[in-house]
Amino acid sequence: MDILATIGAKTKEALANLYTITEGEISFENTNAKFAGDYTFVVFPYLKHSRKKPEDTAAELGDYLIEHVAEIEDYNVVKGFLNLELSDDYWLEVAKKRVASGITIPTIGKGQKVVVEYSSPNTNKPLHLGHIRNNVLGFSYCEILAANGYDVVKNNLVNDRGIHICKSMIAWQIWGNGETPESSGLKGDHLVGKYYVEFEKKFQIEYATWIDTSEGEAQLATFKTSNEAKKYIKEGADLAKAFKSEYKNNYFNNHSTIGAEVKTTLQKWEDGDEAVIALWKKMNGWVYNGFDATYKRLGVSFDKIYYESDTYLLGKAMVQEGLASGAFFTKDDGSVWIDLTDDGLDEKIVQRADGTSVYITQDIGTADLKYANFKMDKFIYVVGNEQDYHFKVLQLILKKLNKPYADGLYHLSYGMVDLPEGKMKSREGTVVDADELMEEVVTTAQKQTEELGKTEGMSTEELTALYETLGMGALKYYLLKVDAKKRMMYDPKESIDFQGNTAPFIQYTYTRINSILRAADETGKSTAFVKPTALAAEEKDLIVLMNSYPIAVNAAANNYNPSEIANAVYELAKAFNKFYHEHVILGVEDEDVRGFRLALSQAVGDTIKHGFNLLGIGVPERM
Repeated sequence: MDILATIGAKTKEALANLYTITEGEISFENTNAKFAGDYTFVVFPYLKHSRKKPEDTAAELGDYLIEHVAEIEDYNVVKGFLNLELSDDYWLEVAKKRVASGITIPTIGKGQKVVVEYSSPNTNKPLHLGHIRNNVLGFSYCEILAANGYDVVKNNLVNDRGIHICKSMIAWQIWGNGETPESSGLKGDHLVGKYYVEFEKKFQIEYATWIDTSEGEAQLATFKTSNEAKKYIKEGADLAKAFKSEYKNNYFNNHSTIGAEVKTTLQKWEDGDEAVIALWKKMNGWVYNGFDATYKRLGVSFDKIYYESDTYLLGKAMVQEGLASGAFFTKDDGSVWIDLTDDGLDEKIVQRADGTSVYITQDIGTADLKYANFKMDKFIYVVGNEQDYHFKVLQLILKKLNKPYADGLYHLSYGMVDLPEGKMKSREGTVVDADELMEEVVTTAQKQTEELGKTEGMSTEELTALYETLGMGALKYYLLKVDAKKRMMYDPKESIDFQGNTAPFIQYTYTRINSILRAADETGKSTAFVKPTALAAEEKDLIVLMNSYPIAVNAAANNYNPSEIANAVYELAKAFNKFYHEHVILGVEDEDVRGFRLALSQAVGDTIKHGFNLLGIGVPERM
């Protein structure tokens, strides 16, 4: 039984014996740093039973616990807060076990299989900063689940078909002049993305020209008298600009010359036209090669990759299943819908009148395919929070189809990444390209490391690896240290700082520990754990933080939140630096104290490395 379970059982016993309280959950908080103590018990909920002042109730409980729990050495009371102080002997035993046994994470997920889908890129453009957050979050969460004992499948669904890739294909055919990755020197995903942006530019020119024609002016006049225009009039907006935004998709579908070519290309693709399929395969092949290079540098991987071109029709059979069961209904035009109004949502189309599927239809079919492949207990989608509604609908549909896996669906919804310059827009080419960003952070890491003089005695190969580890670590940690649910702003310069809550600060702490341990090895000093006669406050802080680290790993899995680990590792690194500045480690004369501090330092380093591995971040052995 762990110490909190022991204290909890005895607290329950105390409440029963002192105040005849036999119901209620017992919980503890970490003691506020302003006060002495390790764990705090709040007594306010029990005052109606004790019929005493908060201070008196807390004192009575404290006295009982000191008498019945050997590990509790003292307590103090702050109003209704009972702060319990565990003995140094207890914490030294904790340290001894940790050094002897290593890091042990309770396997809360044993026997459970989880499929985690992340990345899910479109093949019309390279990956950008938003994709980086998605990928590092998805990969890290998979590592965290595995550390907790879950059987994890890392899954990627590539959106390789549809209007978006057809736009790139048409633009390349019209304006590409046979350009290839080899002839241009561009990565394949960058080349295809270049033509996606080119299509949008040409389309905007065509659209702007049409708006000035008599037909465009007639449509604008109609718009000005429509119900849609009323909200813009109320807001005092420019109706001409509002019309341009509102009518864009209508123009693309009904008037645009190059839009018609794109739609024709998509129809030919769905009909299996050999020439269109050949071009689609060639351009997607370029993109996949580009993606692979980006994934490799980012340090993420997948166990199973699905392609939308293989799965987009899977949901059609489930539409018929839903019609047969009464979960779906058909409207007069032949389209198929599901009514979710009783669930607080609305009606949702699942198949168009012409028999073609919509996006949710594909997801229904792919979910069924995943379950057939893996029989998972839970399947998690790592997707931005702009898709919150979509995944509510998806889960409800699966429930109404009586799918046994419906309750296991979870949307790991994360906030968007902003930049100081504003929001990113793929079609306008204003995104922060993933490859360029990775190169920038590595270059910045090199510059700052050289300025700080941390490269002495290292070979060119070692320095190249060091800059890569520092730069990529800085990028990933900056994105992961923030609660996944929160929208965030990314600042490349701040992420590389060697001070504060950054990866380079933690990585440098790790190399400092390694340097101490190397020096101990070179001078023949023992790192064997020896129980000291006294425990300094800074030493105890390290033991307490390492003791709580497995709890953070469990919490990160339960809360879908890698930042729990990021911040646990940061607090440990910060505490080690305080310990390092307050105490002599290698040069202390007392051999037993030296051995204890070296063993403690090694355990801290192991914990930092373990945590960073779960975040997908490397640690340099020297700097």
